[in-house]
Amino acid sequence: MKTSLKIAMITSECVPYAKTGGLADVVGSLPQALQALGHEVIVVMPKYSSIDAEKFDLQRRFDSMGVWMGNFLEWCAVDEANNEGVATYFIEADKYFRRDGLYHDANYNDFGDNPARFGFLTRAGLQLMRDLDFAPDIVHVHDWQTALAPAYLKTWHWDDPVLGGAASVLTIHNIAYQGKYDAGVYPYLGLGWQNFHADTFEDFGAINFLKGGIAYADALNTVSPTYADETRTPALGYGLAPYLNDRGRDYSGIVNGVDYSEWNPATDSLIPANYDAFYLSGKTKCKRALQERFGLDISREIPIVGVVSRMVDQKGLDVLAAAIEGIVRDMAVQFVVLGSGDKGLEAFYGRLPLAYPGRIGSYIGYSNELAHWIEAGSDFFIMPSRYEPCGLNQIYSLKYGTLPIVRATGGLEDTVEQYDEATGDGTGFKFYDLNPGSIYSTVGWAVSTFYDRPAHMKRMIQHAMAQDYSWEKSARQYLQLYEQAMDNKPG
Repeated sequence: MKTSLKIAMITSECVPYAKTGGLADVVGSLPQALQALGHEVIVVMPKYSSIDAEKFDLQRRFDSMGVWMGNFLEWCAVDEANNEGVATYFIEADKYFRRDGLYHDANYNDFGDNPARFGFLTRAGLQLMRDLDFAPDIVHVHDWQTALAPAYLKTWHWDDPVLGGAASVLTIHNIAYQGKYDAGVYPYLGLGWQNFHADTFEDFGAINFLKGGIAYADALNTVSPTYADETRTPALGYGLAPYLNDRGRDYSGIVNGVDYSEWNPATDSLIPANYDAFYLSGKTKCKRALQERFGLDISREIPIVGVVSRMVDQKGLDVLAAAIEGIVRDMAVQFVVLGSGDKGLEAFYGRLPLAYPGRIGSYIGYSNELAHWIEAGSDFFIMPSRYEPCGLNQIYSLKYGTLPIVRATGGLEDTVEQYDEATGDGTGFKFYDLNPGSIYSTVGWAVSTFYDRPAHMKRMIQHAMAQDYSWEKSARQYLQLYEQAMDNKPG
């Protein structure tokens, strides 16, 4: 492999500019880790109306850039910013990106022109590389929104003097979201009807962006080894398992890193007190502050179970809802819940503090500060996910000495080590069947450990806080994936 690669990422979101989920965290951190290892990286994303150009010091790079879409020449402008040393470019096209929301409106209805929006973003990203004369070794794209890039590289740009040498990598952050739309948009995308068939983009008469990306990418991955295995099965492949299995060793799993400059209790400026594995008095202060803020009974002797989650089907909070009242009635334990999404779940968790005063606190919505407080002040952190490609909160929890209680799926299985009651080893508590009984029993197991085996709790906390999921390790694995993609690229 070359000692220094030129890598271009095209993405629909990126921290700190725009975020709806873990994809943004990955694209915000991975390029910096790659550059720290000696490689040159650029990032291309939309200029959403929510992005504060003054705050992020966006500078105009191109006033006008033409982008061919099918038989149409579209025009856009391009701004540039510096994200911790990584050049980030913003595609400004008001008809596509100047609106509230990234993918859907306030009522969670997808924008009807999403396939055109993100097809344009992808083509514009490739055109920008040509206009910048940035000849990438790797074009790395993420999820369905930019999954057309591998096909464009092989159909439009195979002999391009700038893009012709680029190998493509597709990262699947959540296979449930595939970009499946009416095929009427296909001519605008300009990929040619000869490429619209059941082995590529065609999906029961519709177009499936992610399916096509799987077919054309030189290498592909998802965000944990277990999720890679799960998505090869009918249960969690969401119809794409046969196509992933066809790719064989070209498809793998790499666990996401985390940004320890933001998520580290020793340096976290958002929490009431700092601490580390050998000086935990600060965690005790954080626990008291959390109890005060959420109106819980003040006691260091009562364990707190934290929840920070989107209230969507994937996260299993409906199953937790069926167990939580029995847990607080039967066990000396407190809960703190932060999240939003499903209106029924919002109403349920929103009323719990009134039904169980001093035992349950909740905040419906999202607050980054409160998320940090919950990680720092809780004793346990529960994630009862139906599936979880990687998950980040359980990794944050490990660093904060807040032992995870998780369903053993995807990245939760890969990053949490099961507690061994005989030895005190482990970093958390895992269950396998997702039902109210399994949640009740596993929370009970954790709570009994808190009360009955404090030496084991201390041992687990120190072991958990010693875990290292920094981006450097993940970045090195991505470099191996890039090498594989370059080896796979047709001559």
